[in-house]
Amino acid sequence: MTISIEPMTLEDLEAVARIEKEAFEQPWSVQSFRTELIRNKMAHYLVARVGDKVAGYGGIWVIFNEAHLTTLAVGRPYRRCGVGTALLKALMKKAAELGARRISLEVRPSNHAARSLYEKFGFTIQGVRKRYYFNEDGLVMFNNNLDIDGETNDEPVS
Repeated sequence: MTISIEPMTLEDLEAVARIEKEAFEQPWSVQSFRTELIRNKMAHYLVARVGDKVAGYGGIWVIFNEAHLTTLAVGRPYRRCGVGTALLKALMKKAAELGARRISLEVRPSNHAARSLYEKFGFTIQGVRKRYYFNEDGLVMFNNNLDIDGETNDEPVS
């Protein structure tokens, strides 16, 4: 399977919204994604395509030297096929290109697949946001090294 990673466009929003609804209990609206794409200058969103189909998507905000992973989801037919890995790798690379030195995210403790992916990429749990997901806490994870292609990132983060 060939996976291509591209910037998310307004034309992708219907497919993104379908994946969002199947992936999350409290999905973002199409309007939320539209606002992120049009108005949020800190936001950078990507889609993964398999052929002409949107297989997944993800986004980051980059503020000064920090990035925050806002969302990452893969459509059911494409899970465990490398789509999430390709997206996370591309998002981390984009964050580094934009000057980020580290990246953070929140994840449900019960989302073992996502946690495993993040841990594979060097994220570690640094805290807990109580009831972040209304009915569940959010684990705060950080990665202080955006080195994903062998390029060192060994300056200290302040």
